[in-house]
Amino acid sequence: MIELSLHILDIIQNSIVAGAKNIHLSIIEDLTDDLLLIEIKDDGTGMDNNEIQKALDPYFTSRTTRKVGLGLPLFKMAAEQCKGSLSIKSGIGKGTTVTASFSHSNIDRQPMGDISGVLCILIGSNPETDFTYEHKTNIGKYKFETGEIRKVLEGMPLNDPKVIKFLKEMIFENIKEIKILP
Repeated sequence: MIELSLHILDIIQNSIVAGAKNIHLSIIEDLTDDLLLIEIKDDGTGMDNNEIQKALDPYFTSRTTRKVGLGLPLFKMAAEQCKGSLSIKSGIGKGTTVTASFSHSNIDRQPMGDISGVLCILIGSNPETDFTYEHKTNIGKYKFETGEIRKVLEGMPLNDPKVIKFLKEMIFENIKEIKILP
C-alpha cells in the first residue's frame, strides 16, 4: 500500500468483518514531538492473545477467500520503517484497538492519502455502522460523527450519493483547516 489511508481502510474493514457497530478513528499529527499517531478502535468480537500474534503473521488470515492476511503486517512494517511501532490490544467480546505510531518527518513515511474519500467509502458501504473520526494537529482539531449526521439528515440515508458527496467535501475542508503545511 502506498498511502496510510489505504492501511486505515483495510484495518477498518477488518473491524466491520468482526461485527463492529462502533468504530473510532483517531489521527494525531504533532510536529513538536515529530509524531504521527493513528488509532483504530472498534467494538467487534475481539481477539485473544494467540489470535493477536497470528494477526501479525502475513501467512495467516481468518478469511476463507484468500490464504494470506497482509493488512496488519504491512501496516506494522510501514510504521517500523519510520521509527514507529504498531500495537494491538484486544479481548474476546471487548473489541480491538490498533495503534500505529510514525516519525512524522521521516522521509520514508507514506503520505496520508485521501482520508475523506476512505471515510466516505466506509460510510457509504456500511451506513448502519457508527463512525467517529478525530484528527488533531498543532493547529487545531476536527471531529466527525455519523451519529450526529444521522440526526441532521432526519431519516435520509447516509449512503445516498448526494449525502456522500456532501460528506466528502465537508470532511476534506475541515481537515484542510487544521492541516499542517509542509
